[in-house]
Amino acid sequence: MLDIKFIRQNPDAIRDAARRKKVACDVDRLLQVDARRRQIQVELDRLRHEQKEGGAQLALYRNPKSGWRQRAAAEGVTEEEIAADADKLRGQLNQIKARTKALEEEDKATVAEFEHLMLAVPQPPAAEVPDGEDESDNAELRRVGQVPSFSFALLDHVELGSKLGIIDIERGVRLAGTRNYMLRGQGTLLHQAVLRLAFDLMVQRGFEPVTVPVLVKEEVMTGTGYFPTGRDQAYLCERDELSLVGTAEVPLTAFHKDEILDQAELPKRFVALSPCFRREAGAAGKDTYGLFRIHFFDKVEQVIICRNDEEVSIAHHQEILANAEAVMQALELPYRVVNVCTGDLGQGQVQKFDLETWMPSRGAYCETHSASRFHEFQARRLNMRYRDTDGKVRFCHTLNNTVIASPRVLIPLLELNQREDGSVAVPAALRPYLNGLELIEPR
Repeated sequence: MLDIKFIRQNPDAIRDAARRKKVACDVDRLLQVDARRRQIQVELDRLRHEQKEGGAQLALYRNPKSGWRQRAAAEGVTEEEIAADADKLRGQLNQIKARTKALEEEDKATVAEFEHLMLAVPQPPAAEVPDGEDESDNAELRRVGQVPSFSFALLDHVELGSKLGIIDIERGVRLAGTRNYMLRGQGTLLHQAVLRLAFDLMVQRGFEPVTVPVLVKEEVMTGTGYFPTGRDQAYLCERDELSLVGTAEVPLTAFHKDEILDQAELPKRFVALSPCFRREAGAAGKDTYGLFRIHFFDKVEQVIICRNDEEVSIAHHQEILANAEAVMQALELPYRVVNVCTGDLGQGQVQKFDLETWMPSRGAYCETHSASRFHEFQARRLNMRYRDTDGKVRFCHTLNNTVIASPRVLIPLLELNQREDGSVAVPAALRPYLNGLELIEPR
């Protein structure tokens, strides 16, 4: 959510952001509703003031011992005249009361529409974000690691996993429907090893480990920007008015919801390992093979809450990106970093960098990580603030990034480390988590 004052002063910037991000946002209607909302408030304030003053005057009319009545009697004002004035004032107060009630009802509806329209306003992208329609227009910044060559025909991760006895998609689908899977034996251990490697690295780098709820209230999903626009992607537990999160970013970012922190407490660095759930609505027929686009997975997520400063945000953005890159380098996986274009950028993101890892079976670099900064967008929705050194209360800035998500990362991990005999070499960084295991061999 943006500051309405900024929107009033920069409507063209908001229209441009909506166009470039392909976000449906009626700026003109928002400004109309905002203007009417303020008009109503001014009139309500006036009516309430008049009602207060009129009520006080009526009390004087009614009180026979009041100084006003004594002065009126001394001036020759009769009881009949006082009664007539009281009746006239009572009628005026009834009219004010009726008008106030009508305006309060209109105010309630106007505020509801205003808040609804505000939730659709996009965050303008940073100047260095490239224009584009979709992920094909993302700008490559660098490549790290060499894509290996093989002298034999490669198996994809599903074939490898089946022969090694570590991936069972057929039974996963049988139990839970499409886009589901089961990991077994060394597949489960490999999955856990990847997650633990990433989690340990983040703790070593000073991030506070947090265990988070994965069922959260509507206000938390709205506060982090996943509702209302992404509602169709979430699994809803309507009976309990809760939603399953698609990322630990949601509870981590909302950790200090409705709080005022002290600047000395910032930045807050959090890391969480949690299951994640996504409906993948609208992705019918897309990426249905294997472990790439699935309904549930585990992810290590990093979140930073910092002070309201552009340069500080940019520095933290590079920090969280470097953390994810460190994990990929430890896993010895070739990847590239892309600057995500406007058409592929979310509603609240100022800028986003994706890490894309080479996947032989897909013949391309494919997204495995996203590092985003939001400025005040999430903090305003969450009412998350801090008091600066001058005593001024300001909204925080927020950032987040995937440290690792599995089992998607198992796709390149298995395919790039396979051997001609069907076995898979375990990267050195993972062996301590697998009791020294160096090779996963066919069963």
